[in-house]
Formats: sequence, structure tokens, C-alpha cells
Amino acid sequence: MLVDFEALPDESRVWIYQSNRSFTDAEITEIKEGLAQFLTQWTAHGSQLNAGFTIRYKRFIEIALDQSHTGASGCSIDASVHFIQEIERNYDVVLLDRMNVSYKQGEYIAYKTLQDFKKMAKDRAISKNTIVFNNLVTNKLEFTEHWEVPASESWHSRFL
Repeated sequence: MLVDFEALPDESRVWIYQSNRSFTDAEITEIKEGLAQFLTQWTAHGSQLNAGFTIRYKRFIEIALDQSHTGASGCSIDASVHFIQEIERNYDVVLLDRMNVSYKQGEYIAYKTLQDFKKMAKDRAISKNTIVFNNLVTNKLEFTEHWEVPASESWHSRFL
């Protein structure tokens, strides 16, 4: 069942998919329609899942699942990954490569390979105060409080 992302409890499981480029407004409209349709039909062992989504900065797709009703199963997680792969194919974007880093440069969102990010840290092109996106958060509370943070407060700090 599709639920408003903001209405989901803080313990809801979160998956974050970062795009290698910004989506256009038209693409966002289409992706939102597809996500709404997918989440409306998303199930685990025949039970409806209570899930919501949001798209931030025209670049990040976040899906949250309230597991207090029904938890995700291997098959339901596979279905969501297949849906994300479909978005990748339809819009020629990369969403599933976890070896990339996104961070803020003013109002711009930069996207670099982890290797390039490490080099930038070594060259002091980024600092402990650089705002990074910690896509390793696991629930909505962590997402709200620790997703968009200074690099010093994230796993990214090991490179500084």
C-alpha cells in the first residue's frame, strides 16, 4: 500500500538510490508515477507492504518500508531492485552502483567515483565540512538525521 513517506514511522527501513545525473522534471513526473504504481502493488508473501517514496534534489530516490506491519522478504526486495533496474534502463542512469559518492558543492550536487572522491580528499579539494550524502543509513530516523551531513560525521571521514 502506498503511504506518504513523511507519515511512515521512524523505524521504517530505507533504501536510497543515487543517480549519476539529475532527472528532468518530466522524468521525475514519470518516475513518481511508476514508483506509486509499484509500491501500491508491492507485496511480501502475498501481504501488502506499507511503503512510501520521495525524490530529493532531482537525483535521489528514497523508498521507505514500514516493517511493523509486514517486513520485506527476499522476493519483495528482488522485485524492488528489478524496478530500480528498469528505471536505470528507461532513463539511462546509474542508480545501483554503491561505489560512487555524492556531495554538495554549494547548491550543486556533485557525483564522483569513490576513487575520485579519495583523490579529492587527499588533494584537499573537499574538507571535513563538505556536506555528503550518507546513503548507508538504514531507517527513516537515520535518514532524517544523518543522511545529509558534514563528511566528518559520516563514513566518508576515513578519507579526510
